[in-house]
Amino acid sequence: MTPRSPLTYRDAGVDIDAGDLLVERIKPHVARTHRPEVLAGIGGFGAMIELPVGRWRRPILVAGTDGVGTKLRLAIDTGRHDGVGRDLVAMCANDVVVQGAEPLFFLDYYATGRLTVEVAERVICGIAEGCVLAGCALVGGETAEMPGMYQDGDYDLAGFCVGVVEKDRIVDGSCTRAGDLVLGLASSGPHSNGYSLIRRLIEETHADAGMQIGGERLFDLLMEPTRIYVKSVLRLLESCDVHAVAHITGGGLTDNIPRVLPPGLGAQLDPRAWQRAALWDWIQQSGDIADAEMHRTFNCGIGMVVIVPPQAVTTATGLLESCGERVSAVGEIVPGEGVRIG
Repeated sequence: MTPRSPLTYRDAGVDIDAGDLLVERIKPHVARTHRPEVLAGIGGFGAMIELPVGRWRRPILVAGTDGVGTKLRLAIDTGRHDGVGRDLVAMCANDVVVQGAEPLFFLDYYATGRLTVEVAERVICGIAEGCVLAGCALVGGETAEMPGMYQDGDYDLAGFCVGVVEKDRIVDGSCTRAGDLVLGLASSGPHSNGYSLIRRLIEETHADAGMQIGGERLFDLLMEPTRIYVKSVLRLLESCDVHAVAHITGGGLTDNIPRVLPPGLGAQLDPRAWQRAALWDWIQQSGDIADAEMHRTFNCGIGMVVIVPPQAVTTATGLLESCGERVSAVGEIVPGEGVRIG
């Protein structure tokens, strides 16, 4: 019997050297995100972040975690890896800011069957860019190479964001009253929700890389990263009376807005009040999707909702527009329950 060479971890499918190379290649990108509060970040066993004495009197930490969902499948299939890192940060940081919290730091989890350094670097560069846009520090993460768990070329992402807010500045919707107005902040597309349905539509319509919708390539529209609203919302909260903020993610308009409303209140939205891009018409018509299903599955062009008293609408709209947001008055808070659209 011929003697077998000693096995190594690489023989089993895990390349530690590739992981080390990835860490070295992403360090400059991570450094761009650091805030003064970061004492120790990437490379150690744990990140250390200081809460500056004097800035907050009664600081409350707000934590959120999320992923990118099956938008990753489309990213992998089309080789478009650069934007999904921003998606990951957006899905977490946008959740944190709706309670009035300023995102402080972010960690990611990247899991794959076989580490391809070039792909992982593109993804993590996108995460760093998202952290810059959200104003939070990328302080660490985990790259897990797990042969046998994922097919070659596949990877998955998860993100974790922690922010801080003064206890008496928490935005929880409790001040919301009937008659308050609902402002919608335009989305950059489907963001990171509904892609299992979108991918089925692509399959059924035989859509390819050359297909155009409204003069733009379909896959460009679908892979546009989730808009990060953090800095705009934080500026608004500093200067305006805001009663509630809702991030429109999984569950769409009809399931997310009630999450920030007190019992006994609902919302009446006018779908004619905001501009709906041609992509939404393609999605709805391709699947013969009912309006109610559209509004519960997708953001339909509204990625964030801000609820303000009537006297604050002009100020809030102007401030948000000065931050680069497209804002529409899309509805009103009314007695009742749930969200009615139409």
